[in-house]
Amino acid sequence: MTHGRLQNAGIVRKKTPKVPAKERHTPIPRVSLRKKYYNRFIKGKPWGQPQKRRR
Repeated sequence: MTHGRLQNAGIVRKKTPKVPAKERHTPIPRVSLRKKYYNRFIKGKPWGQPQKRRR
């Protein structure tokens, strides 16, 4: 089952306005995951929130 006729698919797509892509604020996921792996497993840094110190 389709929601509309396939004959109209190209016509409707051509009529929709092109929306420009937004600029990324964060690095590409592959880059950030690689950085996390390096810090956690190669350098041995703890991850997550720092643990609360008891007085």
